[in-house]
Amino acid sequence: MNRLLFLLTFGATGAAILLALGVWQLQRLDWKQTLLSDIETRIAAAPMDLPSAPEPLRDAYLAVQAEGTILPGELAVLVSRKNIGAGYRIIAPFRTQDGRRILLDRGFVREGDREAVRALGPARIVGNLHWPDETDKFTPAPDRANETWFARDVAAMAQALDTEPLLLIAANATDPVLTPLPVGTEGIPNDHLQYAITWFSLAVVWIAMTVYFLWRPRARKSGEAT
Repeated sequence: MNRLLFLLTFGATGAAILLALGVWQLQRLDWKQTLLSDIETRIAAAPMDLPSAPEPLRDAYLAVQAEGTILPGELAVLVSRKNIGAGYRIIAPFRTQDGRRILLDRGFVREGDREAVRALGPARIVGNLHWPDETDKFTPAPDRANETWFARDVAAMAQALDTEPLLLIAANATDPVLTPLPVGTEGIPNDHLQYAITWFSLAVVWIAMTVYFLWRPRARKSGEAT
């Protein structure tokens, strides 16, 4: 009897924990879907003027427009595009009409076109503000000699180009060689449904194993009795 009570308690506790984890992942799924919907709404909104005092938490993905001048000097961030291969994101300094200097992500250039001369001068940019979180302790330091970077680091790039730590991702083309890479939600992970299915599946297996271990002694005794 004590053994059966222990198995029943152990099995019920484990199943409850696994089911709770599955429910928690469903709650996280609902939260993530709401978050992604909010981001997509911000991206697609009518563009507004650059905020005077932008904040990453408040203004991430904000749709903006700015007129000004694309200045000489640029940084190249090594990236890879599906079905295209290696290339670079081109980050340039941009001076707005009111004299602010910000970072402008002009888009993607193929590896072989990195040295091509790109258009500078007056431009109207429509896009979104972004503070990408792409660096960690494994990210190599920039190759300053060749102005090659391995991730977008807004603060460090702003220091290198003498701009505000503000990155505008262009959605419109600024040069025939460059392909805009506008912001989107594709790179934001949303695996909570898969996690929920995993936890619920483990709960089913756990319950089945508990039932088996509870049933086995009785089946053995029944067999011995016959």
